[in-house]
Amino acid sequence: MTTRDTYINKMKLQLDELNLQMDKLEARAQEAREDVRDKYKLEMAKLHAQSKAAKAKLADMQASSESAWDSMVTEMDKVRDAFVHSFSYFKSQV
Repeated sequence: MTTRDTYINKMKLQLDELNLQMDKLEARAQEAREDVRDKYKLEMAKLHAQSKAAKAKLADMQASSESAWDSMVTEMDKVRDAFVHSFSYFKSQV
């Protein structure tokens, strides 16, 4: 397996794990008081948007040329880090 394949597989696993954890948090948020639940729904929508952006960036990486690979890795790391940070913050609030 090439370094590229390893990176893509690692990133896919990380995104899948975050999405699984998001589903669990979403279920917990449903049990919250109604006024808090609305806030959680808004934040979850933002997290879903970030997840979608990360998946799209991963798909772009898979289709990228070797010459674009290094810049794609940097961009993917930024997207993933932003998603992880947002998720961690939301998780600390639930």
